[in-house]
Parts: sequence; structure tokens; C-alpha cells
Amino acid sequence: PRMLPQLGVLCCLLSPALLLHRFGTPIAPPKLDNVADLPEAKWFTQQLDHNNVRDPRTWKQRYWVSWEFFATGGPVFIMIGGEGEENPGWLKAGALAEYAKQYGAAMFILEHRYYGQSRPTADLSVKNLVWLSSHQALADLAGFIVGMNAQHNLTGPWVAIGGSYPGSLAGWLRLKYPHLVAGSVASSGPVFAKPDFYEYLEVVDTALQSENSDCSTALSTAVDKLSFLTSHRVGWSMLTKMFKLCKPFDGKEKANIATLIETLIGNIETVVQYNKDRKGFEGGKWGTDIICQLMDNRTAGSELQQFANINSLTLKRADAKCLDSDYANKVAMMRNTSYEDPTSRIPGDVGNRPWFYQPCTEFGWYQSSNQPGHPFGATFPVDFFVKMCSDVFGQKFNLDLLKTGIDITNREYGSLSISVTNVVFVHGSLDPWHALGVTKDISEEAPAILIEGTAHCANLYPESKDDPQGLKDARKRIGELIGVWIKGDVNK
Repeated sequence: PRMLPQLGVLCCLLSPALLLHRFGTPIAPPKLDNVADLPEAKWFTQQLDHNNVRDPRTWKQRYWVSWEFFATGGPVFIMIGGEGEENPGWLKAGALAEYAKQYGAAMFILEHRYYGQSRPTADLSVKNLVWLSSHQALADLAGFIVGMNAQHNLTGPWVAIGGSYPGSLAGWLRLKYPHLVAGSVASSGPVFAKPDFYEYLEVVDTALQSENSDCSTALSTAVDKLSFLTSHRVGWSMLTKMFKLCKPFDGKEKANIATLIETLIGNIETVVQYNKDRKGFEGGKWGTDIICQLMDNRTAGSELQQFANINSLTLKRADAKCLDSDYANKVAMMRNTSYEDPTSRIPGDVGNRPWFYQPCTEFGWYQSSNQPGHPFGATFPVDFFVKMCSDVFGQKFNLDLLKTGIDITNREYGSLSISVTNVVFVHGSLDPWHALGVTKDISEEAPAILIEGTAHCANLYPESKDDPQGLKDARKRIGELIGVWIKGDVNK
């Protein structure tokens, strides 16, 4: 599943392949005019296993710190790292920097274990991934906060900020360690773990329909025609050419059909998730308006041909010569136990092996084709993603193991009934992930903000003159809540 939750400081700093990821790389940092004055990374000695007092092993976790706005005795803001490499650009622009400036706060960014350069183990073998979980990541954050307080003699309250999967972690950090963090901004973070996230494509469908009622129908027609072509050898040859496949299509394997269709629909999903306000950061000039103009343009070709044209444009933007849709190759890339990211998109848009492991063992969140009525076919059900878990990590990584992990996640954190204070849950109405998040106030102390017409993590980015009023209001209200948390903590 894609979240992120997370383009480098300048768009040219990111590899083109990352442009295709949604919830499998951290949210892209803001663009800066000058990257020269960004602070150097530092390293924190972290416990390998927080749950085993007899295990003395440690490792080095990467973090960044800025004292630019800090006033002695002031608060401390920490941006939580997610499912990929972190970037210190947030120390200079966006919500973290703006709120730090407003409240005279120190700023920290802590990279998540097993991602980026924060590598607890020599490789990513199954036996070494046993220490990869949200539970260990939260304990890392707790240990880091205690360590920084001691090292720098910090006495002010801490506030956590996170977007996408780190948005989930931000809320859970306040739940688990309320004595260490005064409050949390949980942006675009799902909290309800379940295997089948069929609602994702429902939100995508709604976004297309809101743009143009014919747009969704055109996409559905294209997928129907595509599915028919996967059923015979002449069609396989046509698909290989039309969609610029790296390898001749082989429809004998159901997994290849699922991979192809899921990957092509993924092109549309990415645009929807990073639609409108996020275009400048992740979507370039793309939005649902452009997608629907293409899909509805019959003079330029059939629905299927326009679907292929969107794929060609996506490949061009990613500087890719061909589309890799071979299931066996995807599995082979995910079975690579080095810390290198795969070279092409993986089903579910997971950006790397560790983030494939976490949904297989903790969350599910598989963006399946199980919508009522199957508007986009039924070729990639939950079973397809679970089979990939087994093929990558071994047979015991099956649906039973996933359900056990999901039960633990929901029991530990409370799912949509999370009982917490001093957390603001922020979502965009266009972001499919809001379907698994808190979008209604839990209480006065745990409000939800659903920003109409915005996409994934919009409130974390620098302000823009084009921001809708709802986004401006949300940023202001979040800032006010942070002030309340800081004041409440100081007055204890």
C-alpha cells in the first residue's frame, strides 16, 4: 500500500522512479531555493529490540536537528519519519518550520528504522525483519525523546507531526506515550487496519466522477477491453505493444493479468491521491482534470487507446522506456534482501521490501478490485496481494498471519475508536486514505479536520496563493491547537 505515508528538496534530487510511488515512500519534502544550508545528519544510538531487556544490541538511527527558531525553555517539534528516506528540507519550509517559527521551537526529524540510512541489521532477510514494526518504531521515538531531553537539557513540551503512515504513528505516539508528547498532528494517517481496502478505488472513482461523469465510465470501459485482450494470444501481443511492456505479455499466469491491470490503474490512482494542491510536489501538472480530458477525448482514440496514452505519458515523466508488469520479476525484486529499492513499481505501490513487510504483517491495506459492482474489473482481489506476501517472504506469511497481525494492531491502537487526547486528525476529501482515518471528532480534545477539495498531506506543505480557503483555515486551526497543547503542558 502506498502512503506516503512519504520530490527531494528540489524536484531534481529525486530519482524518476519515486514519482510513481504513493504509500511506500515518505511524503515528498518541500522545494527549496537553497539546499546548501541544510544541517548535516546526526546519529542516535537506539535499542534493537525494545521488547527484550536481555538483548543489549544497538544500532545507529539517523536524525536531523535545527535550533533556528528555538528559544530557551521552548517547545520541541518532531517530524516522524516514514516508509522511505527522510529529508531535512522540512526544517526549512512547510508546517514543521512554520509552527516552529510561530512558537520558538526546536525541530527534529527522526528517520524510521529499516528505511533510508537507518539500518538496524546488515540486510533485510526475513529473520532480520522481525524487529520491523510500528510498535518498535514508536519505542524508538520514545527513546529518542528521552535521549534528546537529556543530551540538550530540553525542558519544553514535545509535539509530534506526521503525514501518511507517520500520521498514523503521530496519533499512536500520543496514545502510547502521553507523558512524552504534549500533542500530535496526525495528517492523512489511516488508523483502521484491515486486509481489503476496496474503498481506495471507490474514492478514486468518486474523484473521477466529480470531475466528469463520463470519465469514470471511460476508464471502466478501457479496463473491460483490456481484460478481454488478456484472454487470448493475439491480445497479448497487442497489449505488449500498446502499453510498451518490457517483456512480452503472458496471460497464462493470472498473477500477470492482475499485475498489469493493477499497475495501469495505479497510474490513475497516483494522480488522484496527489491531486489539486499536491500537484506542485508530486503530480507535476497532472490532476484529475487532465486525466479526464484524455479519457473523454474520443477523437484521439478509443477508451483503451487513451488509457494507453496515459501510460505512455507516465512512462515519459518517469524517464522509463517500458512498463514492467511481469509478476515473477516483481517478486524477484522484492526478494532481494539488500537495502536497495526496486527499480520499478510493485503491486500496491509499495516502494521497498520493508514497506511490503509491514502491510503483510501489521496493516493489510491492500487496494483491491473488490468494489461492489467491480467498476474496474475483479482481477486483483485481496488474495493476489496475500499470495505475493507468501511468494516474497515464505508460506507462513499468509492470510491467517496477516489477520493475527491486524487484530494486534487494532487492539493495540484502538482503530477508529482510538481513545486519545491532544491529537488533531487531518485528512483531505480527495485523498483515498481518508476512508480509513478519523474524519469525525472523537472528542473536543481529539478533533478531526476534513479539508474539502484537498489531497494527501496537503496541510504539511508550504502555503500557496492557490490554496483553498478550507486548507488555509485548517492550517490556522492546527496552529492554534498546538498553542493550546504547549500552554496546557507548561501549566501542569
